[in-house]
Amino acid sequence: MNQINATSLLNQIRTLGADLQPIQTSPEPPKAEFSDMLKNTLNAVNDAQQHAAHLKTGFETGTSDKSLAEVMIAGQKANLSFRAVTEVRNKLVTAYQDIMNMPV
Repeated sequence: MNQINATSLLNQIRTLGADLQPIQTSPEPPKAEFSDMLKNTLNAVNDAQQHAAHLKTGFETGTSDKSLAEVMIAGQKANLSFRAVTEVRNKLVTAYQDIMNMPV
């Protein structure tokens, strides 16, 4: 039966450890805060509405080269995004009210 020499084992571990390369880990992605996500979403909806209004004004005055279809599509996109944000807000309010009405 072989005896394990502690110093010999330690030397072997150090030799093998020197050959190993450290594992490269990717940095953690930044964690998005809910308030930042909400702010970005509201800004995107606002931008879509302003873009649609700008296209509409340009089409009405004849200063834009956009077609009626492009103006209508931009308006519908802005309307749809606004309705989606409104529905999310309604769901958040309902969830908040449900939590506040829970018995403790």
